[in-house]
Amino acid sequence: MNRAKISLLAAAVAAVTGCASKAPQQTVSDQFYGTQEPFAAEAIYFVMTDRFVDGDPQNNYPEQGGDHPTWELRLNGPDGKYANVGYMGGDLKGVLKNGEYIADMGFTAVWLTPVVDNPDQAFTGDEQITYGGKFKDGGKTGYHGYWATNFYRADEHLISEDLSFSDYTQAMKSNYGLKTVFDIVANHGSPSWTMPVDQPGYGELYDAEGNLVADHLNLPPEELDTTQPLQAFYHNFPDLVKLSNLNESNPAVQDYLINSYLHWIEQGADAFRIDTIRHVPHSFWRVMSDRIRAEHPGFYMFGESFQYDANFIAQHTLPKNGGISVLDFPMQKAMVSVFENPESDYAELEPVLFLTHGPYNNPYDLTTFYDNHDMARMNASDTGFIDAHNWLFTARGIPVVYQGSEIGFMRGTEEHQGNRNYLGQENIELAKQHPIRAALKQIAQVRKVTPALQRGLQLNLELSGNTASFYRIVQDGDAAQTALVLLNKGEEAESFSVSQYIQAGTWREQLSGEAQTLEPGQALNAVVTAHGVEVWVREGRVDDPLLADALRSQMAAQ
Repeated sequence: MNRAKISLLAAAVAAVTGCASKAPQQTVSDQFYGTQEPFAAEAIYFVMTDRFVDGDPQNNYPEQGGDHPTWELRLNGPDGKYANVGYMGGDLKGVLKNGEYIADMGFTAVWLTPVVDNPDQAFTGDEQITYGGKFKDGGKTGYHGYWATNFYRADEHLISEDLSFSDYTQAMKSNYGLKTVFDIVANHGSPSWTMPVDQPGYGELYDAEGNLVADHLNLPPEELDTTQPLQAFYHNFPDLVKLSNLNESNPAVQDYLINSYLHWIEQGADAFRIDTIRHVPHSFWRVMSDRIRAEHPGFYMFGESFQYDANFIAQHTLPKNGGISVLDFPMQKAMVSVFENPESDYAELEPVLFLTHGPYNNPYDLTTFYDNHDMARMNASDTGFIDAHNWLFTARGIPVVYQGSEIGFMRGTEEHQGNRNYLGQENIELAKQHPIRAALKQIAQVRKVTPALQRGLQLNLELSGNTASFYRIVQDGDAAQTALVLLNKGEEAESFSVSQYIQAGTWREQLSGEAQTLEPGQALNAVVTAHGVEVWVREGRVDDPLLADALRSQMAAQ
């Protein structure tokens, strides 16, 4: 359907339904919104802390590990390509130093990989990792933070003598208005068996006072004696590679983990991202979420369930299972398909929105993204990244962007091919002039000040070929605003003429400042540049009865 047909469709609707006065009238109590989740106002910049910026060379510990060093463990590939599985120096000071850089793009929260303590040697068990290798941990370190030895203690590579985690969260808020998303784990600790000789830290867990509370003893899971206190923390069967498999049904394990999560909230964590959520039963997450929210009502959490089946991952979002949102993997898959391929069709994105009759408790609460540290980076052109961001910051969901994507950093590479390579201050300085970042900054700043884009109901007009058009509408106690989003991912400018559900009044385009004042029955006409976006906003309550009725119906079917 082309632009002209939008106007014809509106005329047909009017002819069938009769004049507006015969349509159902909205009431003063009508509320329209996608979500009222406060965290929906945020946009998240995802940082792999050790691979961001080295802000404090004093915490690098390049000599750490002895015979099993942890610093700069390079994996060489063909044609000069490389990855790294050792520490590379990034830390909280490096993130704080660049708080203005992050906030200036329009982000309001930073998701950090886990800051908890990890082992101080490279792992000697499992198969040796090589460039491009998968599902092997031999020779790797805990630079990523997911191999906890103490869930209560910050890793020495990330904090500084004059910057604790609490100091960091306070400074990010007070200096830059940036919230902190804390990454938590429940299903595993560190790699725990197959070492030629048992290594300190691996397979061990310590409490807040530094006492040993669990030890895998370098034993295969099936050889554990779970009647023994130090082995009772673990299941006697494996889960992921050689990682210890925590027994979430053990009350002592539950207390250990949940109390650690509460500890980090007290240190300034504003939300949780939950690693490998699908590897732990819903019963644990219900206990955990009830305890967290009893002390911190409404605390927002989203989990990683690495599956592309919406019906599967949606189970976590149900209140009976803890009411935890999830990363939107079905959307991620569709976004990569659309924005890596110039010949793609915007229509591919419509089915994964699940705006009505979907499996999620609320699709607007999902965190949306196109890549991260666990998968290949999106292999798009600069304009493909620009198009992806234009969609990500206008469609439903809470946008998440992985560090370096603002310059297309290491595009197309997987985890051990460069996906997690060190970004560094030099790249950040170069990014300030990069076209991807410039376009990202524009649309992210628009979302930051536009409630309709943060939590408004999404009413699609047309997603077809290189163009997409839809409304985002919010009308509740805090805002009354309609946004019309027009997207063009093509190489040529596109003309739009929108009359379906268009309301009379003044509409202002948020990037250019251009205004149009429409009379009843008049269409909004616009020309969107190649790889461009326009967001036309009308302030005030919905006064078109047909639009109000459509919104009422969509809310009922959400």
